[in-house]
Amino acid sequence: MPASPSRLAVSTFVLALSAALSLVACSRGTPPTAAAAGAPPPTQVGVVKVALGAVGLVNELPGRTEASRVAQVRARVAGILQRQQFREGSDVRAGQPLFRIDDAPYRAALASAQAAQARAEANVMQTQAQAQRYKPLAEAKAISEQDYIAAQAAFKQAEADVAAAKAAVQTAQINVGYAAVTAPISGRIGRALVTEGALVGQGEATQLAVVQQIDPLFINFTQSAGDVLKLRAAIQAGQLKSAGAGAAAVRVLLEDGSLYPLPGKLLFSDLSVDATTGQITLRAEVPNPKGALLPGLFVRVQLQQAEAPSAILLPQQAVSLGDQGATVLVVGADGHYAAKAVKLGNAQAGQWVVLSGLAAGDQVIVDGFQKLRPGATVQGVPWQAGGAAPVAPAPASASASASAASR
Repeated sequence: MPASPSRLAVSTFVLALSAALSLVACSRGTPPTAAAAGAPPPTQVGVVKVALGAVGLVNELPGRTEASRVAQVRARVAGILQRQQFREGSDVRAGQPLFRIDDAPYRAALASAQAAQARAEANVMQTQAQAQRYKPLAEAKAISEQDYIAAQAAFKQAEADVAAAKAAVQTAQINVGYAAVTAPISGRIGRALVTEGALVGQGEATQLAVVQQIDPLFINFTQSAGDVLKLRAAIQAGQLKSAGAGAAAVRVLLEDGSLYPLPGKLLFSDLSVDATTGQITLRAEVPNPKGALLPGLFVRVQLQQAEAPSAILLPQQAVSLGDQGATVLVVGADGHYAAKAVKLGNAQAGQWVVLSGLAAGDQVIVDGFQKLRPGATVQGVPWQAGGAAPVAPAPASASASASAASR
């Protein structure tokens, strides 16, 4: 039997009410979506926490190495070169035989000088005896005074001849010694500039080789006179402190960028400025026991001349250089980042010396710039040189939301 209109209306109302209640119940039991959970988590960036302290200002200056002692080996007598007595490129000691020149003519000259000396000494004996005989005769007036004076003069002349003969013998001995060419200093000898059989020393002292002492080694480098004057003015104004006596040590950077392991010391700074270049010349001494450094190498010298009392070293990637100067990004307490202007010193070892503009405790962004968005909040995590910044663990609520969403 068909239902009445009143009864049909009541049934329709009941169904509609049940559907509405079901929707309300479902909406209360549905987990919140990611959008309803709130703002996204802050972006993680690598930061360096500022700790101000004394930082030595190291200047890198160009220079060249130079042997501490250089001696040219030359032939001091003329003759035919008979032998070479060293290995080219080896280390030699002072007095070590290097070359041998034919000494036969000089030995003959020595023998002749020795014979002349013997003859002069024999003449001394004769003239001395004659002068002694004439003395009592002259006192007895048996001979004239003139004869006695002549005998004494002959004796004195014979003595002078002996002295001259001894000098000639000494000269001949020196020439014989010069025929054996020895090293004037200890050091490393280069290539031989002449070969056996060559006539050397004829008219001039022929150069045979060069000996260089490379341990220690000198480094000559220059610094702009303007930089020196600015540095002195900053020290006098109290902006910088003069480096102590121990800071006069220097380090050497080789052409390939590697650091020479042994430190050197500053020897002197020139008192005058080169009028053509406006540079001041300085010299350092570096130990070179293994001969790793050679004369003539182009190097860069690291020299600490002053000290900033309140500064910090920042990686170069943290500093942005522009027309308005240098700036860094600093994370605030509210998680927002802002740019700060800083004053830079010189760069050293891949880092900038920041002289002012930062306060102790500031968190400077070093890594993660590509993830920054305008107005976004960030979370600073300690930055590690040579590796990625560590990732902080995700909050527990975010992990639970992600797990619920996956289900």
